[in-house]
Amino acid sequence: MEGRPLMDMGQLSSILPLILLVVVFYFLLIRPQRKRQQEALKMQNSLAPGASVMTTTGLFATVVAVENEDVILELAPGVQTRWVKAAIGRVVTPGDEPVDEVDSDAVDEKDASVEHNGDQGSSSKQS
Repeated sequence: MEGRPLMDMGQLSSILPLILLVVVFYFLLIRPQRKRQQEALKMQNSLAPGASVMTTTGLFATVVAVENEDVILELAPGVQTRWVKAAIGRVVTPGDEPVDEVDSDAVDEKDASVEHNGDQGSSSKQS
């Protein structure tokens, strides 16, 4: 009996796109997500009193105490709340710039257009 290959080229060429899809899926989605989760876990475990943080809901506060899986945050002087560590989105350092920074050139153009148009809006309200 002749030795027959386990898989002939037709079968291999039909399975190869599926294997390639799984490899691409891993490198584009799974691996980066795992890296983000590990970084978030590392940041949450390194929280210490006095750190300024932003929660995942966008609330800015200061860490007062860390207890097991909980964090006590001070929202304003005398206002403290308890959060789980997983709710901390990032640690805010004093040098961080705001995320939604407005382009100063766009603001200058808008101001120039308001100055150019004058007070047209208020004259239409009077009539």
